[in-house]
Amino acid sequence: MRKVLTMAEPLESETSELFKQAFGHHPAGVAVITATDDAGEPAGFTASSLTSVAAEPAIVAFSLKADSGSAGKIAAAPSFLIHMLDAENVQLAKNFATHGYPRFADKSSWEFLSSGEPLVHGVRRVLRATPLSRVEAGPALVFTARVEEFIRHDLGGTPLVYHSRSFHALGKHSNVDYAI
Repeated sequence: MRKVLTMAEPLESETSELFKQAFGHHPAGVAVITATDDAGEPAGFTASSLTSVAAEPAIVAFSLKADSGSAGKIAAAPSFLIHMLDAENVQLAKNFATHGYPRFADKSSWEFLSSGEPLVHGVRRVLRATPLSRVEAGPALVFTARVEEFIRHDLGGTPLVYHSRSFHALGKHSNVDYAI
């Protein structure tokens, strides 16, 4: 269904649905963000809102619902890990996106770093970051964070994106570079 709105049409009744459709059609990288809560327990969730903000200093941004479960615990954390997922990590993405899934039940799949954050094994790119700002945006909280260190930096793997409410792998088959 393709719909084009004109400036004269009222947006209120359709904005939310059109917004979901538009961003559902816009692919996004996938990450798992983990932290430790005040009680020393690990928390984590899947994010498709991660974006780079600046390279020098290295700053990222992402959003979450601050008052819910794991996201609420991460919102209060002084630091967190950003696990940038590959297609090989799709099950991890699904697990951390599933409400009530026992994300840290298998103690052999993760460990606490000396800085306190839970590091999930099997992820090629992991950044440790500290919050710079937290801005309320409706029901969400938008974070900017400074990258303090690279825990892992392996550029192998097949990129994972979230598009149209499902996960997809990118590869040479998806290259659409055209000579101009």
